[in-house]
This record gives sequence, C-alpha cells and structure tokens, in this order.
Amino acid sequence: MANNASSSISPSNYTESATKQTEALKSLFDPHSIDPHLLQKIEYDALVWSSLHGLLVGDRASEKSGRIPGVGLIHAPISLLPTPFPESHWKQACEVAPIFNELVDRVSLDSEFLQESLSRTKKVDAFTARLLDIHAKILDMGKKEEIRLGLHRSDYMLDEQTNSLLQIELNTISSSFPGLSCLVSELHRSLLHQYKQHLALDPLQIPQNNAVGLFAETLYRAWAEYNNPRAVVVIVVQTEERNMYDQHWISTLNFTYEVRSIRRTLGEIDAQGEILPDGSLIVDGEAVAVVYFRAGYAPTDYPSESEWSARLLIEQSCAVKCPSISYHLAGTKKIQQELAKPNQLERFLENKDDIAKVRKCFAGLWSLDDSSIIKDAIENPGLYVMKPQREGGGNNIYGEDVRLSLQRMEKEGMEENAAAYILMQRIFPVISRAVLMRDGISHKEHVISELGIYGTYLRNKTDVIVNDNSGYLMRTKVSSSNEGGVAAGFAVLDSVYLV
Repeated sequence: MANNASSSISPSNYTESATKQTEALKSLFDPHSIDPHLLQKIEYDALVWSSLHGLLVGDRASEKSGRIPGVGLIHAPISLLPTPFPESHWKQACEVAPIFNELVDRVSLDSEFLQESLSRTKKVDAFTARLLDIHAKILDMGKKEEIRLGLHRSDYMLDEQTNSLLQIELNTISSSFPGLSCLVSELHRSLLHQYKQHLALDPLQIPQNNAVGLFAETLYRAWAEYNNPRAVVVIVVQTEERNMYDQHWISTLNFTYEVRSIRRTLGEIDAQGEILPDGSLIVDGEAVAVVYFRAGYAPTDYPSESEWSARLLIEQSCAVKCPSISYHLAGTKKIQQELAKPNQLERFLENKDDIAKVRKCFAGLWSLDDSSIIKDAIENPGLYVMKPQREGGGNNIYGEDVRLSLQRMEKEGMEENAAAYILMQRIFPVISRAVLMRDGISHKEHVISELGIYGTYLRNKTDVIVNDNSGYLMRTKVSSSNEGGVAAGFAVLDSVYLV
C-alpha cells in the first residue's frame, strides 16, 4: 500500500484483505442483541450518570445555552457502550505520539519550509494567507519563542482493507474534548462494572484516560516556566460555545495548582489587551503567562479586523502561546501532505526508527498538481477525499462530489484552485454495531470509529520539559456519515475496549 504522497500507487490499486483481527472485532460483542428491557435500564443509568458527573453540553434548543453556564444543559452525545479496538494498534498510536510532538516542534522552527509549502495555498485561501502574514511579521521582528507549548491530538482510523492504523490529521490548535473524553471512559467503566454479569465485558479493558488532568498539568508547568506568580492563563473562546463544559474541566488549574484562568474572546482581548515595553501581555489589567486557544482555528472566529488584531497582539507578546502561529501552521493539511513526501521527514527527524513509525501511519496524500492522481480520482472518486485548509468538521468533499469538484477545477483553471485542497486516500474503517444516545433517545446503528491520541509538549530553549502521550478521544459515527466532528453534530463520544 502507498504510504507517501509521491508514490505512483493510487488507492484504486490497493489490495482488499479482510483480516482475522477485523473479524474478531466484529464478533466480540453485539449491542443490538441486548434484551430490550435490559437495554432500557442501561440507557437510563447512562443518562443519570452523565447528568450527575458533568458529561454535558449546551442544548441547541436553548438560546442561552452557549452563553450562560447552567442554562439549557443536555447530556453529551455518547455511545452507550465502548467500541472494541485492537490493543496492538492502540499501543502503536500511543507510542508514536511523542514523535509527532517533536515533529511539530521541529517543523515550527523551519520558517522557510512553512512559508514555502503554503505559498500557493496563500494565493487561494484568505484564511491561511492571514495566518502566514502574522507569521511573517513575527519573523520580521526577529522574535523567537523560547517557551514552546503544544497540546495536540493525532486522529486515526483503522483501515479494514490493509489492517493499518492510518492518520486522518494532526490537530495543533484547540484539540477538543480532553474533559468529556475522560468522563465517557469513566461512564463506560461504571456501566460494565454494574452490568458485568449481563454483558460479560471486563471494565479493566477500557484504558485509563486522564487527558484533561495532563492538559492542566502541562499548562501549569508552562505557567511556572513563565515565572510570574501573579500572571493568569487566558483561555481564548468563541462568543457562544455549547461545548463550554469540556473547556471548564481545565479549571482544575484553579483547584489543583492554584493558577487563575480567565476566558476571553479574541474581540475582548483586542479591546482589553496591551503589550508593555518588556513584551508582557496584559489583558483586562492582568499579566498573562499563557494563552490557550479553544477558538481561532476557523475563519468564522475572525468576523472583523478586531479578532485579527488580537491574534497579532498575542503573537507579538512574550506570553506562552498554545499554539503559537508557527505551531498552528505546522498542523495544516498542506503541511501534513508535504511531510508525507519522500525524504521530508528526514529533514526534521534523525532517528530512523522514529521516521519509520511516523511514516507507517501516513495514508496516501497528494497535492492537486499530480495529473495522474487527478485522473484516477475522477475515475474512482469513492477512493479519495478532498480536504481543504479548514478545521472543525464538515468541510471535506467525498464521493461523486470529488469528481464534480475536480472537473469544475479543470474547467476554471486547476492551478488557481488546486492549492486550496489536498487529496487523501479514503480510509475504509471496520464497521461495527453500536447504540448511540443523543437527546435522551437511543439509536441502533452500524458505525465506524476514529481514535484521537492527545499529546503534550513543553520546551524551554533546549530543555524538553514534557513530551508524552496524554490520554485519548474516541469518536463514533454512523457508517454512512462522512464527517466526524462531535461539536459539528456528526458523531458521538465513545471509549476504547481493548481486544
């Protein structure tokens, strides 16, 4: 199978080979066969547990639920029971996380690589262009980030045809659900313990998940490196956020480490922020040690010049950014595709074993300047996904729309449009059965799952202080759904059952 972008092997040449492991996953447990009366009891207990333990989001039906805490609460969309996942692939994903952390850091320091790789994208994508402009201004200042902080998440699917764990994307900004993902793992462990004699599933096969605790600890350690005990952590948020409770779990900063955090939108930072002569960032009269972005990843987060001014202000300051503009750019789809080219990883990593482990995770990735791949994608659109430089779910192009989009681009001029997208091998994950809970109603569905491994990274000059895998996020969606974002409404939160 092709594991790099320049291979002449396209997805239409891949061999289909169902494995014994895949069959074992499917046959382990069938939630659809649970006795209806028992299923109803499990569903009720799951909803009670979620309500008591804060596994909650804002209800879309409540107008104020995204602005006022405690108003219009509803349980987070969840899978009623955990999803089986091969332990060997689980270990593989965890093992490679620190390597990806280091890779992001190395890429972020190579300004020439970032600017050159995204130069064509800049011409056709206004959002990427603005990010690159900020990056260029910071370079012109000669400013270097001595303290570098990353809270990442690398997302994978298990490809049934090749039995390979393949990377979907690497998120370097606003890696969501470190809080709620931990709660889902606890919920499932509780249900398996409570109904052990009926389900015959071992709660110990659900891996421990302390993503939010490790995120909070790494934010605290970054705050400590900044070395101003009066400074705060600013959490950058959207004006309305129905996923605010996942974000508020980071408030363990306040309770465990006695570090104050404040929530501000980019617009508020523009109005309340200033930089002192020594480079210190002040927001609403508070010195800022760390700026943690849970917004700022999409064009809709910048409705006016005020938000762009705030982003530039933050970058110009000496506050620790999570992420910095260079970390943000290092996580774009185009950079992902560039890194999949032959010999590119060698530019950033020295260890051959590390390079092999990273490359093993790469799906086929191509730019749209490869005419043979474009031809194959038009002939076999179901084997490809077109991905733009967008985060947050709901932006990819699938199926017949791939053919239509490429044909339209050819008519309009491929060069002008191509740089805004990359082509990716479409992954065909194992389909399993699940019971999904949304709005208090259960649905028996055929589903596919996506595993995200969180990574934490903190460096001060040459000293690497933190570099770990730090918990996980499992998202499950109906197999007929292309997109995978929980907040975007396509998927539910889940946990892993190791087999």
